Amino acid sequence: MTTLSPNAAPERTPRTAPGPTDTPEDPPVLAVRDVHISDGVTDREIVHGVSFTLTPGKAVGIVGESGSGKTLTCRAVLGILPPHFEITAGSVEITGTDITTLTPARWTALRGTTISAVFQDPASYLNPSVKVGAQIAEVLRVKKGLKRREARHRAVALLRAVRLRDPELVYGQYPYELSGGMLQRILIAAAVAAEPQALIADEATTALDVTVQAEILDLLAELREESGLALVVVSHDLAVVAQLCDEVLVMRQGEVVEHGPTHAVLHDPQHAYTRLLVAEHEQYGLDKFLEPKEAS
Repeated sequence: MTTLSPNAAPERTPRTAPGPTDTPEDPPVLAVRDVHISDGVTDREIVHGVSFTLTPGKAVGIVGESGSGKTLTCRAVLGILPPHFEITAGSVEITGTDITTLTPARWTALRGTTISAVFQDPASYLNPSVKVGAQIAEVLRVKKGLKRREARHRAVALLRAVRLRDPELVYGQYPYELSGGMLQRILIAAAVAAEPQALIADEATTALDVTVQAEILDLLAELREESGLALVVVSHDLAVVAQLCDEVLVMRQGEVVEHGPTHAVLHDPQHAYTRLLVAEHEQYGLDKFLEPKEAS
């Protein structure tokens, strides 16, 4: 396997993605501007200046090896950084509001209704002693103010929307009775129940087999197309990002080493680390997710 020396020069190659032009009629759902994150215990900076803008219907991918700062960046956006970690420079705005001005009550109101997330291990985010349908219905009652019966009907509709067979039956099942792929669909249903504008999918398909992963990616693409849902897709898998995203950030050791339109970055990577990632993924058929280059 190709290797890249950890002592290689930090050959930063950001390529600003043109993307959709932000207009007053179409403001960013999420704006991350030069965000730095530090560990207060060690006084060490972990993330060194991440920037991207997410507009309705747009998908931004963040790729890189474990420990590159992908998840930490997303946790900062969601306001759930681990203890002792904090944003030390830069800013994060959700629908134009700087998150540093948000009270705990305002954060609670925003999560789920404006921005939501799906993580790698759905079982960790579902209560094992409560039926899955009731957990989705509770989101609807708390976030949308629905009555019990209406919340149940809507939860069943959401289970159907995420392509679960026999949603009425699934509604009454416990997490331990369901497969990993089914649980991931349930977590997506819960995440979009309150109709958020943006969804962060953090390694949401990593633990799934190839067939189920493809179904989940199709589901996310469908939600994006039908509702204008904006996506942040965090993955170590370039094929996932190639399939879903308009724009990609490549992170290594807390730094964005390359940033640009997905097609351009993956077809013509400028940074040595991006070239390494592309080379390692070519054996898995990465090219089938990319349109061929136009003949010159």
